[in-house]
Order: sequence, then C-alpha cells, then structure tokens
Amino acid sequence: MNLFRISWSNLKDKPLSSFLSGLLMTFGITIISLLLLLNKQLDDQFRRNIKGIDMVLGAKGSPLQLILSSIYQIDSPTGNIPLDEAERLTRNPMIKTAIPLAMGDNYRSFRIVGTSKQYLDHFGATVGQGKLFQNSLEVVVGPRVAAVTGLKLGDTFASSHGLDGAGEEHGDTKYKVVGLLNPTNTVTDQLILTPVSSVWAVHGHEEHHEEGEAHEGEDHEEEGPREITSMLIKFRNPLGMMLARGINNNSKLQAALPNIEVNRLFSLLGVGVETLRGLAIVIMLISGISVFVSLYNSLKERKYEMALMLSMGATRLQLFGMLLLEGLVLAIIGFVLGILLSRVGLWLFSTSVSDEYHYNLAAFGILPEEWGLLGIALLVGLMAAALPALGVYRMNISRTLAEE
Repeated sequence: MNLFRISWSNLKDKPLSSFLSGLLMTFGITIISLLLLLNKQLDDQFRRNIKGIDMVLGAKGSPLQLILSSIYQIDSPTGNIPLDEAERLTRNPMIKTAIPLAMGDNYRSFRIVGTSKQYLDHFGATVGQGKLFQNSLEVVVGPRVAAVTGLKLGDTFASSHGLDGAGEEHGDTKYKVVGLLNPTNTVTDQLILTPVSSVWAVHGHEEHHEEGEAHEGEDHEEEGPREITSMLIKFRNPLGMMLARGINNNSKLQAALPNIEVNRLFSLLGVGVETLRGLAIVIMLISGISVFVSLYNSLKERKYEMALMLSMGATRLQLFGMLLLEGLVLAIIGFVLGILLSRVGLWLFSTSVSDEYHYNLAAFGILPEEWGLLGIALLVGLMAAALPALGVYRMNISRTLAEE
C-alpha cells in the first residue's frame, strides 16, 4: 500500500481546505524567512562597512545622520567643517588614522567622494583597470557605477550638484576616469572617488564663474578656508573613545561613535522585526489549527473507508502514518512555497534599495536558520495531524461498517 499516494489523493479530494492550510503555512514561512534574509543582509552590510571606523568627525547635527552619510552614503551630510580645525583635533596621539571625506556632488545619482588613498586601503579596494587618481579631477569608479553608467577608462563627465541626481550640472569642469575598481562588496562599489582637491576645484571654479572675480581656471579655494564634509577616524586603542565627549563639549564639531549609533538603530528596527516575527508565528499556529480541523473532519468523513481498509489487512499504524503524511506534505509544500516567495520579496526589496541607494541585497542562498524553520514547520504539521490521527486507534471496525 502506497501511503504517500493515498495521502496525496486525500489532499486533492479536498482542494479548498488543503489550499487554505497550505496558504497559511506559506504566509508564515514567507514572513519569517524574509525577515531572516533582510536581517542577515542588512547586518552584513552595516557591519562590513563600519569595520575599523571608531569615530566620525563632522558638523553638528544628528550623530546617526553623520554616520549614515559618511560611512554608508545613504543620507545627506550634516554640513561642512573647516579642514584645519579637523586636522587640529585629529593630531591627538590616540588617533591612528583620519581619512577626509568631501561630498556634495553626484553623477547620475552615484556620489562623488573626495578622499585619499587611505579610504580605498581601508575597504580593501584595488584598481582593476587603469590607475589610482593622482591629480585633481581624476576619478576611479566602483564596479556598480561602471555597470550602471557605462563609464570606462578615459571618459570625461560633469558632476551635478547635490546627491540625488536632480541638481544643476557643473558643466564648466569635467572629471576624467583614470581607474576602475575591483568589486569589494562594500560601499566603495557604488562610489566615484577622487582627491579632495577635486571637490574644491569644482566648487571653487563654479563660484568664480558666477561672481566674475577671477579668470577661468584659477582656484577659488585659496580665497577662503578649505572645508571637508567629515573624517573617518580609527583609534590606536579603545581609550580613544574618550575623545568624543571632549570634542562634542569643547568644539564646534561633532564626534559620533558608529558602533553606538548602529546598535541604537538596530534596536529601534528590532521592535518592528520582532512584531512581524510574532505575527508570522501566530499565522503558522493558525495554519496548524487549520490542518488539525481539516484532518479531523476528513477522518469523520472517511471512517467507513478506513474501517474497510482495516478489514482488508491494513494496520492502524499504517492509517496513522497516512494521516501524519498529509500533515507533513502540507508543511513541506508551505515551506517550499514560503522560501520561494521570500526570495521574490527579497528581490523586490533589493531592486527598490538598489535604485535609491545602490546597495545590492540580492543574496538568495539558504540560511542555516531556515533549516530550523523547516523543522518547526514539520513539527507544526506533525502535531496538527497527530491529534486527529489518534482517532484511528479508537475506531470500532464492525460498528463503523454496520452503521454505513
């Protein structure tokens, strides 16, 4: 007797109840799986990009905004700061490295960041084609920038003011692509990197042109204090964290500690994540109840059929196993469909994030936690099926056949 074939036939005989039970299981699996995927992807991105950055020095404002804009490039900067003041504060012997960042322009929504070679070294970015920038207005572009914009070695382009691609174009000054970066799966993949002096030259030239105070090609940067957006700082030892309070209290600049701000952000997001996860668990439990009701009703309707099978040589254990199989099949179907739907959801979310922030979150591999989710789904299916299946052992064969 092929128990699996009989179980499958029984499920097909009641498509509506089977569909409802499977659908509820699928929804629960989908929500939990998608939350696991997003949590893993976001945590990886946040932890990978924050690694080795102990403090960010920038303009007064929201510390989280300063972290998001300077490290992850997904928010607007809090403002500019004088370079000489930033350099003075970072001469402290407890500071190992201080990497300058100058932002404010973009090319087709990809941010142009003025910085130094230290920035590339920090993220392990290497030049795959061409060379590293050496002079003003030379740029190296990340692989995602090159893929979307089509920029290649030797191309020139004009930047646009702002960070969203809708700003006015700086048409009088053009950047030149001298290098293409290898993929690192960090923030450098989606950036256009250039010396800090390039940003000063572009904006100095623009102000010159508008004010008519100098000839074309002269650098306006000499007429006022040079400014940058922020500095990424690494301490020599953990005691360097004490510098943050002193800077915040005794200077016009702001010092933000990435680990503290990111942990605070994840704790805020965690409330919503836990709520959704709780909802998904409730949906899975309702699915189990649905499976229980479906099999309980099915058992009552098939009492004569099962009594007949018992009289023809089937054992009660075989019938018990047949009903358990029905619960397991529904659980497996719900798990497989839930995993597939969660990948579709991740792809849609990644597409949205990629269009706006240029981050790629489309990693579709099975997580170890999802195998645990399969175990939970199978347990729910088994428990839901086991309770009505126990009725097989209480069945009176002769009475059931006589009643029919």
